[in-house]
Amino acid sequence: MLPGQKHPVQHDVTMPAIELQKVSVRYDQTVALDSVTLRLNRGDRVAVVGPNGAGKSTLFHVIAGVVRPQEGQVRIYGSGPGGHICVGYVPQRKVIDWDFPVTVTDVVMMGRVGKMGFLRWPSRHDRDVVRAALDEVGMSAYANRQIGELSGGQQQRVFLARVLAQEAELLLMDEPLTGLDMPSQEVILSLIDRIQRNGVTVMVASHDLNQASEQFPLILLLNRSVIAFGPPDEVLTTANLLAAYGGHMHVVRADNGDLLLADTCCSGGAEMLLPTLTHVTAPVIQSVPQSAVEEMRPPR
Repeated sequence: MLPGQKHPVQHDVTMPAIELQKVSVRYDQTVALDSVTLRLNRGDRVAVVGPNGAGKSTLFHVIAGVVRPQEGQVRIYGSGPGGHICVGYVPQRKVIDWDFPVTVTDVVMMGRVGKMGFLRWPSRHDRDVVRAALDEVGMSAYANRQIGELSGGQQQRVFLARVLAQEAELLLMDEPLTGLDMPSQEVILSLIDRIQRNGVTVMVASHDLNQASEQFPLILLLNRSVIAFGPPDEVLTTANLLAAYGGHMHVVRADNGDLLLADTCCSGGAEMLLPTLTHVTAPVIQSVPQSAVEEMRPPR
């Protein structure tokens, strides 16, 4: 809530859950978001994809009210982002201080602060809500553990428990599956699915385009501005991917379809995970070294 504000902002249920109109954000002279317009309804489930530096984290910060845009308007159920206690934001794991001396229960109880009010102690109801949230994500046995002692997948489950305890209506998760093994990813995706079925609007940033296309009915392809937004088969086209990833991707034409090549040198050596493109004939998707790309180019 804003300073001096006694009650959270009330929602206008007739308005979109999230609405951005020509939102631009700059850090000094660097453009992070450029005239972004987006509208999401209650219960929408969206994967936000794009290259490193595309503005995915900044977009989440704007929606959560952490960053104020220099231009444009942001509305959460008809009101500005400040004052809402309904936004559950889970940042990238790399920006969290895992050595901070808080237990799993402490982390989940933080989701109740907006319900308790300023400087109030948790009530019995608050404690019951926290216990129920931990039970929902299967983390009750770890309630008294320090948060940094958990695995990456367990930590993400704790943050989802905090979202449940918060009774959030918007869930923003910034690359929650990065570094997790497949069983942990499946658990997190299952929990996200259960949360979304309760009417929560979900936005998840991801680098895995295959997973995004399989798990999310809507995809926002972002590179400072909105390249495309809609169903995966409409968004993840060759033209859109080239517009978003630029020099990170090359297309080699073949009789049996398009070969998309991702330069591993441009992504720090990390594999870029690309989707199967349904709009081309028998596409082949793979990641290859820069040297192989150079060999396929015609001589200068």
